[in-house]
Amino acid sequence: MNYKLGEFVRFVNERREGFITRIIDENTIAVTDDDGFEIPVLASQVTRVHGKSDFTALEAIEDSTLKRPDQFISNGIFIGITDDKRVGSVVHFNLINASSFQILFTLNTERNQEFNGECSGQVNPGAMVHLYSASLNELDLWPKFNLQVLLHTSGKHEIKKPILFSEKFKAKDFSGTKKHDAILGKEAWMIQIDSEVPLIDPQKLKESFFRPSSEKIEIPNPGKEVDLHIEKIRDDHQFLKNSEILDIQLNHFKKNLDAAIVHKLQSIIFIHGTGNGTLRNEIHKIISKHPQVKTFMDAHKEKFGYGATEIVLK
Repeated sequence: MNYKLGEFVRFVNERREGFITRIIDENTIAVTDDDGFEIPVLASQVTRVHGKSDFTALEAIEDSTLKRPDQFISNGIFIGITDDKRVGSVVHFNLINASSFQILFTLNTERNQEFNGECSGQVNPGAMVHLYSASLNELDLWPKFNLQVLLHTSGKHEIKKPILFSEKFKAKDFSGTKKHDAILGKEAWMIQIDSEVPLIDPQKLKESFFRPSSEKIEIPNPGKEVDLHIEKIRDDHQFLKNSEILDIQLNHFKKNLDAAIVHKLQSIIFIHGTGNGTLRNEIHKIISKHPQVKTFMDAHKEKFGYGATEIVLK
Protein backbone atom coordinates (compact mmCIF):
# COMPACT_ATOMS: atom_id res chain seq x y z
CA MET A 1 0.00 0.00 0.00
CA ASN A 2 1.45 3.38 -0.98
CA TYR A 3 -1.29 5.74 0.12
CA LYS A 4 -0.48 8.77 2.28
CA LEU A 5 -2.49 10.60 4.92
CA GLY A 6 -4.47 13.44 3.40
CA GLU A 7 -4.81 11.95 -0.08
CA PHE A 8 -8.23 12.29 -1.70
CA VAL A 9 -9.65 8.93 -2.81
CA ARG A 10 -12.82 7.49 -4.32
CA PHE A 11 -14.45 4.18 -3.38
CA VAL A 12 -14.36 1.63 -6.19
CA ASN A 13 -17.75 0.01 -5.50
CA GLU A 14 -19.65 2.96 -3.99
CA ARG A 15 -20.48 6.54 -4.90
CA ARG A 16 -18.39 7.90 -2.05
CA GLU A 17 -15.14 9.82 -1.76
CA GLY A 18 -13.09 11.58 0.90
CA PHE A 19 -9.72 12.10 2.55
CA ILE A 20 -7.49 9.46 4.10
CA THR A 21 -7.34 10.46 7.75
CA ARG A 22 -5.88 7.29 9.26
CA ILE A 23 -3.63 4.38 8.24
CA ILE A 24 -5.04 1.44 10.22
CA ASP A 25 -2.65 -1.27 9.04
CA GLU A 26 -0.80 -2.39 5.91
CA ASN A 27 -4.03 -3.18 4.09
CA THR A 28 -6.65 -0.90 5.70
CA ILE A 29 -7.18 2.85 5.78
CA ALA A 30 -9.83 5.18 7.19
CA VAL A 31 -11.52 7.68 4.86
CA THR A 32 -13.50 10.71 6.09
CA ASP A 33 -16.31 11.56 3.66
CA ASP A 34 -18.20 14.81 2.95
CA ASP A 35 -20.53 14.17 5.89
CA GLY A 36 -17.63 13.90 8.33
CA PHE A 37 -17.93 10.15 8.91
CA GLU A 38 -14.68 8.18 9.14
CA ILE A 39 -15.07 4.86 7.30
CA PRO A 40 -12.56 1.96 7.51
CA VAL A 41 -11.94 0.43 4.06
CA LEU A 42 -9.47 -1.88 2.37
CA ALA A 43 -6.86 0.08 0.43
CA SER A 44 -7.61 -2.08 -2.58
CA GLN A 45 -11.20 -0.78 -2.60
CA VAL A 46 -10.29 2.88 -3.26
CA THR A 47 -8.55 4.78 -6.00
CA ARG A 48 -6.79 8.15 -6.04
CA VAL A 49 -8.51 11.27 -7.32
CA HIS A 50 -5.65 13.44 -8.55
CA GLY A 51 -5.81 17.18 -8.06
CA LYS A 52 -8.61 17.11 -5.47
CA SER A 53 -6.60 17.39 -2.22
CA ASP A 54 -6.03 20.90 -0.92
CA PHE A 55 -2.34 20.25 -0.37
CA THR A 56 -1.61 18.49 -3.65
CA ALA A 57 -1.37 21.83 -5.42
CA LEU A 58 1.24 22.80 -2.85
CA GLU A 59 3.32 19.65 -3.21
CA ALA A 60 4.80 21.11 -6.35
CA ILE A 61 6.52 23.78 -4.23
CA GLU A 62 7.72 21.50 -1.45
CA ASP A 63 11.24 21.50 -2.83
CA SER A 64 11.11 24.98 -4.27
CA THR A 65 12.08 28.10 -2.36
CA LEU A 66 10.83 31.64 -2.14
CA LYS A 67 13.30 34.37 -3.00
CA ARG A 68 15.89 34.21 -0.24
CA PRO A 69 16.43 37.45 1.69
CA ASP A 70 19.90 38.98 1.86
CA GLN A 71 19.86 38.68 5.65
CA PHE A 72 20.09 35.23 7.20
CA ILE A 73 16.89 34.25 9.05
CA SER A 74 17.66 32.02 12.01
CA ASN A 75 14.09 31.39 13.18
CA GLY A 76 10.81 30.55 11.46
CA ILE A 77 9.84 26.89 11.67
CA PHE A 78 6.05 26.50 11.87
CA ILE A 79 3.31 23.93 11.87
CA GLY A 80 0.48 25.37 9.79
CA ILE A 81 -2.92 23.73 10.25
CA THR A 82 -5.47 24.35 7.51
CA ASP A 83 -9.08 23.26 7.18
CA ASP A 84 -10.18 21.68 3.94
CA LYS A 85 -12.44 23.68 1.62
CA ARG A 86 -14.19 20.52 0.39
CA VAL A 87 -14.58 18.49 3.58
CA GLY A 88 -14.98 20.90 6.50
CA SER A 89 -14.34 18.23 9.12
CA VAL A 90 -10.81 17.53 7.84
CA VAL A 91 -7.67 19.49 8.74
CA HIS A 92 -4.19 19.21 7.23
CA PHE A 93 -0.93 19.64 9.16
CA ASN A 94 1.95 21.22 7.23
CA LEU A 95 5.58 21.84 8.20
CA ILE A 96 6.62 25.31 7.01
CA ASN A 97 10.21 26.51 6.79
CA ALA A 98 10.38 30.31 6.78
CA SER A 99 14.00 30.28 8.00
CA SER A 100 17.23 30.24 6.02
CA PHE A 101 18.13 26.77 7.27
CA GLN A 102 17.54 23.54 5.40
CA ILE A 103 15.69 21.24 7.78
CA LEU A 104 15.48 17.48 8.15
CA PHE A 105 12.45 16.15 9.99
CA THR A 106 10.73 13.01 11.21
CA LEU A 107 7.18 12.71 12.54
CA ASN A 108 6.06 9.95 14.90
CA THR A 109 2.61 9.61 16.44
CA GLU A 110 2.03 8.08 19.86
CA ARG A 111 -1.01 6.14 21.10
CA ASN A 112 -0.98 4.25 24.41
CA GLN A 113 2.82 4.50 24.58
CA GLU A 114 3.12 2.86 21.15
CA PHE A 115 4.89 4.88 18.43
CA ASN A 116 4.19 4.90 14.70
CA GLY A 117 6.46 6.50 12.10
CA GLU A 118 4.33 8.73 9.85
CA CYS A 119 6.76 10.52 7.56
CA SER A 120 10.24 12.04 7.23
CA GLY A 121 12.12 14.19 4.78
CA GLN A 122 13.71 17.57 4.22
CA VAL A 123 12.32 21.06 3.62
CA ASN A 124 14.29 23.80 1.89
CA PRO A 125 14.17 27.45 3.03
CA GLY A 126 10.90 29.09 2.00
CA ALA A 127 9.13 25.78 1.37
CA MET A 128 6.65 23.44 3.06
CA VAL A 129 5.61 19.80 3.24
CA HIS A 130 2.38 18.09 4.21
CA LEU A 131 2.72 16.06 7.42
CA TYR A 132 -0.63 14.67 8.47
CA SER A 133 -4.40 14.89 7.99
CA ALA A 134 -7.10 14.17 10.56
CA SER A 135 -10.84 14.43 11.12
CA LEU A 136 -12.08 17.02 13.61
CA ASN A 137 -14.85 14.63 14.56
CA GLU A 138 -12.14 12.33 15.93
CA LEU A 139 -10.31 15.10 17.83
CA ASP A 140 -10.42 13.23 21.14
CA LEU A 141 -8.84 10.22 19.43
CA TRP A 142 -5.97 12.10 17.81
CA PRO A 143 -2.54 10.71 18.74
CA LYS A 144 0.23 12.67 20.37
CA PHE A 145 2.52 14.26 17.78
CA ASN A 146 6.30 13.93 18.15
CA LEU A 147 8.12 16.03 15.55
CA GLN A 148 11.94 16.11 15.49
CA VAL A 149 13.80 18.69 13.38
CA LEU A 150 17.49 19.18 12.54
CA LEU A 151 18.72 22.45 11.00
CA HIS A 152 21.58 22.79 8.50
CA THR A 153 23.17 25.46 6.34
CA SER A 154 26.49 25.76 4.56
CA GLY A 155 29.12 28.28 5.58
CA LYS A 156 29.60 29.98 8.92
CA HIS A 157 26.61 30.05 11.22
CA GLU A 158 25.56 29.53 14.80
CA ILE A 159 24.87 25.99 15.97
CA LYS A 160 21.16 25.39 16.53
CA LYS A 161 19.93 22.72 18.88
CA PRO A 162 17.64 20.02 17.42
CA ILE A 163 13.93 20.81 17.83
CA LEU A 164 11.63 18.36 19.57
CA PHE A 165 7.95 19.30 19.39
CA SER A 166 5.62 17.00 21.33
CA GLU A 167 1.93 17.85 21.54
CA LYS A 168 -1.42 16.19 22.19
CA PHE A 169 -3.74 18.65 20.48
CA LYS A 170 -6.96 19.80 22.14
CA ALA A 171 -9.72 22.13 21.02
CA LYS A 172 -8.26 25.04 23.00
CA ASP A 173 -5.10 24.87 20.89
CA PHE A 174 -7.16 26.24 17.99
CA SER A 175 -8.59 29.20 19.92
CA GLY A 176 -6.31 31.70 18.18
CA THR A 177 -7.06 33.54 14.97
CA LYS A 178 -5.92 32.11 11.64
CA LYS A 179 -3.16 34.01 9.87
CA HIS A 180 -2.33 34.15 6.19
CA ASP A 181 0.93 32.41 5.39
CA ALA A 182 2.80 33.36 2.23
CA ILE A 183 4.38 29.92 1.80
CA LEU A 184 1.09 28.04 2.21
CA GLY A 185 -0.77 30.68 0.23
CA LYS A 186 -3.77 30.50 2.56
CA GLU A 187 -4.92 31.11 6.12
CA ALA A 188 -3.86 28.65 8.81
CA TRP A 189 -3.52 28.19 12.53
CA MET A 190 0.21 28.83 12.93
CA ILE A 191 2.32 27.24 15.67
CA GLN A 192 5.97 28.30 15.80
CA ILE A 193 8.08 25.43 17.08
CA ASP A 194 11.48 27.17 17.17
CA SER A 195 10.55 30.33 19.09
CA GLU A 196 12.96 31.30 21.79
CA VAL A 197 11.67 31.80 25.34
CA PRO A 198 11.57 35.59 25.86
CA LEU A 199 13.71 36.93 28.69
CA ILE A 200 12.04 39.09 31.31
CA ASP A 201 13.17 42.71 31.12
CA PRO A 202 13.65 43.81 34.76
CA GLN A 203 13.17 47.48 33.88
CA LYS A 204 9.87 46.85 32.08
CA LEU A 205 8.73 44.64 34.94
CA LYS A 206 9.53 47.43 37.40
CA GLU A 207 7.71 50.00 35.24
CA SER A 208 4.60 47.81 35.15
CA PHE A 209 4.34 48.00 38.94
CA PHE A 210 4.61 51.80 38.94
CA ARG A 211 2.39 52.61 35.96
CA PRO A 212 0.42 55.82 36.64
CA SER A 213 -3.20 55.27 37.62
CA SER A 214 -4.20 57.95 35.12
CA GLU A 215 -3.51 55.51 32.28
CA LYS A 216 -6.93 54.22 31.25
CA ILE A 217 -7.95 51.25 29.18
CA GLU A 218 -9.58 52.43 25.97
CA ILE A 219 -12.87 50.68 25.25
CA PRO A 220 -13.75 50.56 21.53
CA ASN A 221 -17.14 51.80 20.35
CA PRO A 222 -19.23 48.74 19.40
CA GLY A 223 -21.17 50.60 16.70
CA LYS A 224 -24.86 50.32 15.89
CA GLU A 225 -24.96 46.54 15.29
CA VAL A 226 -23.10 43.58 16.82
CA ASP A 227 -23.27 40.14 15.19
CA LEU A 228 -23.25 37.33 17.78
CA HIS A 229 -23.03 34.43 15.32
CA ILE A 230 -20.16 32.27 16.57
CA GLU A 231 -18.36 32.25 13.20
CA LYS A 232 -18.09 36.04 13.50
CA ILE A 233 -16.49 35.77 16.94
CA ARG A 234 -14.19 32.75 16.78
CA ASP A 235 -12.28 31.07 13.95
CA ASP A 236 -12.15 27.81 15.88
CA HIS A 237 -15.92 27.45 16.30
CA GLN A 238 -15.99 24.00 14.73
CA PHE A 239 -14.00 22.68 17.69
CA LEU A 240 -16.39 24.04 20.34
CA LYS A 241 -19.22 22.34 22.19
CA ASN A 242 -22.69 23.93 22.17
CA SER A 243 -22.33 24.98 25.82
CA GLU A 244 -18.98 26.64 25.08
CA ILE A 245 -20.45 28.47 22.09
CA LEU A 246 -23.31 29.86 24.20
CA ASP A 247 -20.89 31.07 26.90
CA ILE A 248 -18.69 32.81 24.33
CA GLN A 249 -21.67 34.48 22.66
CA LEU A 250 -23.07 35.72 25.99
CA ASN A 251 -19.68 37.07 27.09
CA HIS A 252 -19.34 38.88 23.76
CA PHE A 253 -22.85 40.29 24.22
CA LYS A 254 -22.13 41.55 27.75
CA LYS A 255 -18.83 43.10 26.70
CA ASN A 256 -20.43 45.03 23.85
CA LEU A 257 -23.46 46.06 25.91
CA ASP A 258 -21.10 47.51 28.53
CA ALA A 259 -19.18 49.30 25.76
CA ALA A 260 -22.42 50.78 24.41
CA ILE A 261 -23.24 52.12 27.89
CA VAL A 262 -19.73 53.58 28.31
CA HIS A 263 -20.02 55.38 24.97
CA LYS A 264 -23.54 56.56 25.88
CA LEU A 265 -25.18 55.13 22.80
CA GLN A 266 -28.94 55.65 22.53
CA SER A 267 -29.50 52.11 21.27
CA ILE A 268 -27.69 49.06 19.92
CA ILE A 269 -28.80 46.03 17.88
CA PHE A 270 -27.55 42.52 18.64
CA ILE A 271 -27.93 39.96 15.84
CA HIS A 272 -28.35 36.58 17.53
CA GLY A 273 -30.16 34.58 14.84
CA THR A 274 -33.19 32.38 15.38
CA GLY A 275 -31.80 28.87 15.89
CA ASN A 276 -33.51 27.15 18.81
CA GLY A 277 -34.03 30.46 20.61
CA THR A 278 -31.66 29.74 23.52
CA LEU A 279 -29.32 32.70 22.91
CA ARG A 280 -32.24 35.09 22.36
CA ASN A 281 -33.92 33.98 25.59
CA GLU A 282 -30.71 34.34 27.63
CA ILE A 283 -30.14 37.84 26.26
CA HIS A 284 -33.72 38.87 27.06
CA LYS A 285 -33.31 37.57 30.63
CA ILE A 286 -30.24 39.75 31.13
CA ILE A 287 -31.59 42.97 29.65
CA SER A 288 -35.00 42.65 31.30
CA LYS A 289 -33.27 43.20 34.68
CA HIS A 290 -30.47 45.52 33.53
CA PRO A 291 -30.57 48.93 35.28
CA GLN A 292 -29.25 50.78 32.20
CA VAL A 293 -31.76 49.32 29.75
CA LYS A 294 -34.84 51.43 29.05
CA THR A 295 -36.62 48.92 26.79
CA PHE A 296 -35.94 46.34 24.08
CA MET A 297 -37.71 44.96 21.03
CA ASP A 298 -37.26 42.77 17.94
CA ALA A 299 -35.17 44.75 15.47
CA HIS A 300 -36.07 45.15 11.79
CA LYS A 301 -38.35 42.13 11.46
CA GLU A 302 -38.41 42.57 7.70
CA LYS A 303 -34.62 42.02 7.68
CA PHE A 304 -33.90 39.74 10.65
CA GLY A 305 -37.28 38.25 11.55
CA TYR A 306 -36.90 37.31 15.20
CA GLY A 307 -33.13 37.01 14.83
CA ALA A 308 -32.13 40.41 16.24
CA THR A 309 -32.90 42.47 19.32
CA GLU A 310 -32.66 46.26 19.59
CA ILE A 311 -31.85 47.58 23.06
CA VAL A 312 -32.71 51.17 23.99
CA LEU A 313 -30.46 52.52 26.73
CA LYS A 314 -31.24 55.11 29.43
